[in-house]
Amino acid sequence: MTPAVRAMRLPAVPPTSGLLTGFLVLLLPLLASGLPAHTPENPGLVFIEQNRVGFNWRNVSCSMCKAAFTILDVALLTDSNEERVARAFGEACIRLHLADEQVCRQITELFRDDFIRALQQSVLWPSEACAMLIGPSCGNFDIYAPWNITLPKVPKPPVTPPSPPKPGSPQSRVLFLTDIHWDKEYQAGSSADCKDPLCCRKDSGSPSWRRRQAGYWGTYSKCDLPLRTVENLLENAAGAGSWDWVYWTGDIPAHNVWAQTRKQQLSELSVISRLIHKHLGPNVTVYPAVGNHESTPVNSFPPPFVHGNRSSSWLYDTMAEEWSAWLPEEALKTLRYGGFYTVKVRPGLRVVSLNMNFCARENFWLMVNSTDPANQLQWLVHILQTSEEQGEKVHIIGHIPPGLCLSSWSWNYYHIVNRYESTIAGQFFGHTHLDEFQMFYDERTMSRPLGVAFIAPSVTTYINLNPGYRVYYVDGDYPGSSRLVLDHETYILNLTKVNHAPGITLSPEQNPKWTLLYRATEAYGLSTLFPSDYDKLMQAFIKDDRVFQRFWYFRHKGHVSEPCKETCKTSLLCFLRSGRYDELEQCDLFNGYKGNMARAARKTLC
Repeated sequence: MTPAVRAMRLPAVPPTSGLLTGFLVLLLPLLASGLPAHTPENPGLVFIEQNRVGFNWRNVSCSMCKAAFTILDVALLTDSNEERVARAFGEACIRLHLADEQVCRQITELFRDDFIRALQQSVLWPSEACAMLIGPSCGNFDIYAPWNITLPKVPKPPVTPPSPPKPGSPQSRVLFLTDIHWDKEYQAGSSADCKDPLCCRKDSGSPSWRRRQAGYWGTYSKCDLPLRTVENLLENAAGAGSWDWVYWTGDIPAHNVWAQTRKQQLSELSVISRLIHKHLGPNVTVYPAVGNHESTPVNSFPPPFVHGNRSSSWLYDTMAEEWSAWLPEEALKTLRYGGFYTVKVRPGLRVVSLNMNFCARENFWLMVNSTDPANQLQWLVHILQTSEEQGEKVHIIGHIPPGLCLSSWSWNYYHIVNRYESTIAGQFFGHTHLDEFQMFYDERTMSRPLGVAFIAPSVTTYINLNPGYRVYYVDGDYPGSSRLVLDHETYILNLTKVNHAPGITLSPEQNPKWTLLYRATEAYGLSTLFPSDYDKLMQAFIKDDRVFQRFWYFRHKGHVSEPCKETCKTSLLCFLRSGRYDELEQCDLFNGYKGNMARAARKTLC
């Protein structure tokens, strides 16, 4: 690879040129999340659309898309009034029936200032917008220029394949929490099938005849969770035995992204952080990561070159304050700077918490410059090189899985994992709300498995899921420990049972218990969960459909309505194999999805 980092070159543009196009591209998907999805041209894409919510543009022709955006851009080309730009966007939202008028107005106001400031330094023309929305068949979208990080010239050490620990060797028991999405406005008995993008709320109204209503502990619908369910989880986790440590990969607030304030976001961050500390106790250290919903507007994470009130300091400073009981001052410094940090967990084991919002296409600030934001990946290389020299193993945690990142970021991360495969002992992510994984292979052959990104299920029910959490069993504290994941368990709260106590009509269980859904080694007949084991599991998915359908059931936390067959199965196998975004894209195109699957995979409100 070229060692030099190539800086991104962006054209200077008039303040409103391409402005409305950009607004529609990045904000309309947020508004459409509550609408019923159209049946896709390829039913195999349903698996990825049903929980990665986004506006469905596939029913719009390429020429119609370009014409619409051209008309809108020309109409505003000479207009320098930001109020008028925002007002025009709100009207477009309303007339396209993406949400009701109040939601359209609120999200326009929320996003307006920050989004316009970022977009004034970049541009999205109609051809680029439609390429992004419809796919490569409608043009080329390449506003994010390629770039490379620099690796040290130190040769990669010889690779020794991992071997299972001796029987009786110590193991570390790690609690993993992600995507809590607490909804302060959740109300049992409210409508679970409302017109808004998020239901089961005080303003969702009462359910009409033969419509579903919100359950006491949660609901199978486009709903998040009441605080009592989060507290019940923590009480169950605290009583489920001792924890060596906890990984917590973000997304605290609910999905009402059109009506959030900084004050509300910080309040919810404080409440959940303190609840975790209260229930798990002062002797359990929690290592958090920043989710994409922590900020408002959602996904808005300016890199450190943005200063003042538009920076993320309002969020990072509060995180540092709330998490100071868990993290040392050195880690808090980089957390305040860019939302990432590293800490030694145990002698011989280090955790790196990445801010994956710096890899997300939905982060509109990256239109200004997407080249290794905050120098985070270059910093990661430095940490890994030092750990390699000191004989440390490293766990990487983050919110968004790297296979769903911007192509250049994902490519560089994959390259780093290849170089430091003997040092990186685990990768742990969330965001998709589903129980899944993505594979990493040797770059030269793309056949030798060398890493697994574990993607844990969400605490929230959003959308149509049971609440859940994950437990990892990691090679423990002894000289020469691999620190690899040996096994994991998924626990759920079965809403079908706990919302209706036995023998009591319409009465929920009190203090329900979270139950084991499955243990990975037992469910799949594996001895360990090394990369080679997951590669064999992938082969089993292909050869034995019963094994794959079992995975499909577990993937949805025990609540799935129909099996995944044919093109659905093929496209999901693409996703599982693709720890690098361009691999997902190539698999997508090879199987005839014309870019739709990769695009659907990355467009998410999770």
